[in-house]
Amino acid sequence: MVNIKALTNPEIDLDRLAELTYSAVFSDVCDRLGYRNQTTEPGIVPLAGKGVVVGWARTVWSRPVEQPPERHYGAEIDFLDSLRPGDVPVVNCSERPAAAWGELFSTASVGRGARGAIIDGYIRDREKIGALGFPVLGRGCRPTDSLGRVSTQSVDTEIDFAGVKVATGDLVVADMDGVTIVPRAIAQEAIDLAIEKASLENGARDLLLAGGKMAEVWEKYRVL
Repeated sequence: MVNIKALTNPEIDLDRLAELTYSAVFSDVCDRLGYRNQTTEPGIVPLAGKGVVVGWARTVWSRPVEQPPERHYGAEIDFLDSLRPGDVPVVNCSERPAAAWGELFSTASVGRGARGAIIDGYIRDREKIGALGFPVLGRGCRPTDSLGRVSTQSVDTEIDFAGVKVATGDLVVADMDGVTIVPRAIAQEAIDLAIEKASLENGARDLLLAGGKMAEVWEKYRVL
């Protein structure tokens, strides 16, 4: 059993990180730290909610089935009831095009304190999820229910998510550009560097708006 509490740091202000940083700056920081394959492939896009999602990954692997399990939605219910404040469900449901996420899953996540959900697959109830203000990224929408088509096979194990390895406790940063996964082993260092880099980029932006040249900005800030 994965000790979820031990993998996350409640002292990290996720709201502040979402305000100050974004997926691209964390991608750059991961590159700097030698982790150069931490962004998901194109196609995982915002489908509901707004803003930058920053939180701790909770992984789910949902695979094709030919009939409903004896306990309908049992594994999904158990997972949702296990969510903690700051979590971000990261669901691989890429093997069959049924909706792996919907309104009630989102509502339960809001009630448990989750910060968003990232789905390599499809969702439904998009308008209702949007009304909740709960950020969800995925491949698209389809009204087809998951029951008897796909079912959760594992939780809190390392999964492949749109080309990136993700483990429970990794830091997820997602927005309109896509998703960056920061391995938990470097999360604190990456956070410190991301805040620093975002501040430098703000300075560079101000200089450019004031008429500064790109060459001058590069020499002064070393960011682009």
